[in-house]
Amino acid sequence: MNNTDTLIGVAIAAAAVLGLVTWYVIHKGRRRPGDYVFLASRLTKGNRIFPSQVIITPSSVTLLKPQWVGKLEESLHMAHVASISIDTNMVFSNVLIESTGGHNPLTCHGHTKGDAVKIKAAIEKFQTEYYKKN
Repeated sequence: MNNTDTLIGVAIAAAAVLGLVTWYVIHKGRRRPGDYVFLASRLTKGNRIFPSQVIITPSSVTLLKPQWVGKLEESLHMAHVASISIDTNMVFSNVLIESTGGHNPLTCHGHTKGDAVKIKAAIEKFQTEYYKKN
């Protein structure tokens, strides 16, 4: 085996590893299924590799932050949402969802202004429906 064969083997192995890492990053950062799923932009701090997602269902609000191994998931029942604040910057917005217990709020960075407004509207819609039933 000569140097050329060795270099070709190393290049193929490096390309395979790079391909696997790229697939893993894309797979972990994919949008979850659902009507009210909001994916943060990869152009913002903290979302470059694995963008966070806000998942809203009729019963809860979930902030999902993928990591290299596992994920960080914070949920808040719709009845425990106290307030929603939107901080709009030049391009992207931050959404702060506070709970009635005063515990750590869900903080979502890097959403478009339109998505931030949709997040707030969806939560308010589901809260209205929740309290009409009870």
